[in-house]
Amino acid sequence: MLASPHAVIRPYHASDRKDVRRLCCETGFLGSPIDPVFEDRELFADYLTDYYLDHEPESSFVIEIDGILKGYLLGSREHERQQRFGFRQNIRLVARGLARYPGYGATSKKFVHWIICNGWREVPAAPKNVPHFHINLLEEARSVPTTRALMDTYLDYLTRCGEKQVYGQMVTFHNRRGTKMFERYGFKVLNRAEITKYRGIHPEPVYLSTVIKDLTENSQLYGSRPA
Repeated sequence: MLASPHAVIRPYHASDRKDVRRLCCETGFLGSPIDPVFEDRELFADYLTDYYLDHEPESSFVIEIDGILKGYLLGSREHERQQRFGFRQNIRLVARGLARYPGYGATSKKFVHWIICNGWREVPAAPKNVPHFHINLLEEARSVPTTRALMDTYLDYLTRCGEKQVYGQMVTFHNRRGTKMFERYGFKVLNRAEITKYRGIHPEPVYLSTVIKDLTENSQLYGSRPA
């Protein structure tokens, strides 16, 4: 699918794996590189991308601009399968993280403390047995047409697979991604929780919001202009 004369939306290919992992780290801190928060890019990318890229790649899509990968949407339709994978993966990642912990800097150690002590409490509840997605775009790909084209491609895929709903957990702060924006695109906000790991490194509170869309009402995004 063409999002613009220079942008193309297409299914994820195995050859994209390295670029997707790099982009995951380049956008991991509120759209900017994760390094000021956590220095271990390998572990960070493993946690956020391994399931989608290795076990359900058919549910993921990427955006290329002038032939260069600039964004992705990682999706999943198989909730229970991902839950089982996540349980095993968390054990492996904790073991690797603890082994590397002595070599981390103070900021990364603080991040690890947050994961162990608070991370599991602060992530808001998500619907069970409902497909979901994560979307990340580099700055040059963050436009209404490209975002809409990427989301519509995924929503069309879900509809063709017979899915009735989809949810996402989106980072929100200040005027970024407010409730009205979600509603304009047919999503309802189910809950919201502050993510305290950003305290002290971001000037305002940062929240994670769970949003859900009924695909039987509208299987595409709508409202193509910013409010």
